[in-house]
Amino acid sequence: MRRSLHDARSAMASPNRNARTAVVLGRLLGIAFLICFGTGVYSHFLQDPLPWMRFPTRPTQLYQFTQGLHITAGIAIIPLLFAKLNTVMPALAQDPPVRGVLHLLERVSIAVFVSAAVVQVGTGLVNTYQWYPWPFPFRQVHYALSYVLIGSLAIHIAAKLRIIARYWRKRDAYDAEGRFVYDGAVGSELPEYAAEARGGSATYPRGITGRVMRWADGSPAASATDGAESPRASRPVRRERIARRGFFAGVAAATAGVVVLTVGQSSELGEPFNVFAPRRRHIGPNALPVNRTARAAGVLATATAADWTLTVAGPAVTRTFSRAELVALGMAQVELPISCVEGWSQMATWKGVRMRDLLAAVQADPGSSVRVTSLERHGGYRIMDMGPEYASDPTTLVALELNGSTLDLDHGFPARIIAPGRPGVLQTKWIERIEVRS
Repeated sequence: MRRSLHDARSAMASPNRNARTAVVLGRLLGIAFLICFGTGVYSHFLQDPLPWMRFPTRPTQLYQFTQGLHITAGIAIIPLLFAKLNTVMPALAQDPPVRGVLHLLERVSIAVFVSAAVVQVGTGLVNTYQWYPWPFPFRQVHYALSYVLIGSLAIHIAAKLRIIARYWRKRDAYDAEGRFVYDGAVGSELPEYAAEARGGSATYPRGITGRVMRWADGSPAASATDGAESPRASRPVRRERIARRGFFAGVAAATAGVVVLTVGQSSELGEPFNVFAPRRRHIGPNALPVNRTARAAGVLATATAADWTLTVAGPAVTRTFSRAELVALGMAQVELPISCVEGWSQMATWKGVRMRDLLAAVQADPGSSVRVTSLERHGGYRIMDMGPEYASDPTTLVALELNGSTLDLDHGFPARIIAPGRPGVLQTKWIERIEVRS
């Protein structure tokens, strides 16, 4: 077993797989995970606020920015995570695998962190396509798992703090000739490349293929007596630098690629390069994408009924409004984005009745909280609560028109909510009742 572990470490030896590379990639991953955690918690509490919470309504594009950043950072994590796992592979072949109780706990925490990261990023990516091939509720599990991920990340950082401090700066990690400075005193589980390379062996095919592989590995040419197998020599310093730079260039290109080719769903600047994102701007009814259609919501009949009315219930007065009566109250026009939790967003022109005017019509305080109910009969967002900061905002509308035309059925006809700085799932469509709560 010990010999197998040693051979495995030798086979995985590479100038890219050292503590400095692990620290650099870990630093980038840590920043990305913290961004995702902060923006994700903000999105969660927008949807499930605590009773005392109040949220800013300015800038009106705040949620568009935070959720776009959340999804973009989450996508960027994917190549960074694979690169980090590639870097630390030799640590899997430690001898002995466990050196004591504390070491066991450390390795368990790393296993928890890696598992949580893979599940979190994988399910998050699939969620952007609104595909849920699992039996558990995505949003609740995604939120709970974020704390597991951040907690295990904190434990991992604490356990590796000596290594992180030792190799935080590039000038402390490489000598004057560019060779990595291995320091066993800090407890790094990654092997010293030169030592491992000298102690291992490599088998190469004959012919041109073998020569190319030998050149890439920096191994001496095979002699007439050693056949296709010879001891692996230390890689020249120049090739070590090329290997490191090539590795980081590949990681940078992969990360930039996945970001540039998907960020167009949430950023106007990236729209021309939006190749792989699940949503494209300006495509759909009213020149706006649709997440949930009227057919999927089961409101085809009720939303188009001739006798549809909107009920607004105040503390003392309750009134019903037909669509024509809502128009007669006076229409306001606002520019607000629709920003979905899946990451896509688009600015649009909305026209409708201000929420605070509807509250005044039933003699309610404009600073009241309200509950909005949709014509939908099922779904977690059929009923939506709106805090007073939104209800009193002059840009919060019961929207009747979108981008210069009557609201399309799939966008919430006959009436829907649009408010600044809120997730799309809280911009309730096909509304039938507004109830003043306080």
